[in-house]
Amino acid sequence: MSTDPSVPTEWLSLPELVELTGEPLGRVRRMLDEHQLVASRRHGAPRVPSVFLVDGAPLTSLRGTVIVLQDAGFSDDELIDWLLAPEESIGSAPIEALRQGRKSEVRRVAQSLA
Repeated sequence: MSTDPSVPTEWLSLPELVELTGEPLGRVRRMLDEHQLVASRRHGAPRVPSVFLVDGAPLTSLRGTVIVLQDAGFSDDELIDWLLAPEESIGSAPIEALRQGRKSEVRRVAQSLA
């Protein structure tokens, strides 16, 4: 898995997420615990790709997709890489497809990875 995803994204720290979402730090941490968001700790402090948010809130279809990928044995870093990398069977990066409302297509491919 690549550590240089192809979907350009800004990586947001927890304080930046607090500012962007308007939620207190405890709520942002709960979003991570509840898989509404997923963070990479690859470079130290947890960071979340900005494409995982829409209008200052977690992309609603992200949570179920993250859970499917975790059930398939993906680590947080691996599932972030998969979501951001082009997926031939989808025709785009899975996160782009999720943002376009193509949740069932993305989850079907994710389930096939298990």
